[in-house]
Amino acid sequence: MATVSPAAAVAAVPAGERGATRVADRVVAKIAAAAARETLRAASPGAPTDAHATVTVHRRDGRPDFGEARVRVTVELGYPCDIGARCGEVRRRVIEQVTELANMTVPEVAVEVERLHSPLLDGADRGRVR
Repeated sequence: MATVSPAAAVAAVPAGERGATRVADRVVAKIAAAAARETLRAASPGAPTDAHATVTVHRRDGRPDFGEARVRVTVELGYPCDIGARCGEVRRRVIEQVTELANMTVPEVAVEVERLHSPLLDGADRGRVR
């Protein structure tokens, strides 16, 4: 009985039939949420920053990457701030991190602002903000 070396066995099986590595949706969501939090902390040190992410991953056969991730990130921002600029920074950082760490394309990142925090409302007297 002849034995086959491991290298020869791998070479005998075509690349498409060897199996594949898959990145779980929840891992991509954690990467996206962490990227959003890092971006918000850098933009507003000391301000409350919270971010949650949900991800829909579409697998594509025959592609060198691990699929396509559509990301929805929910954030809390300090106010006053340039909300559009903050959301753009979060969007860019999420795309960068998911592409780099999960090897996925990210055609869409929806950033939803769940809550605004104002230093004027952090005290005991919670009156109107003018």
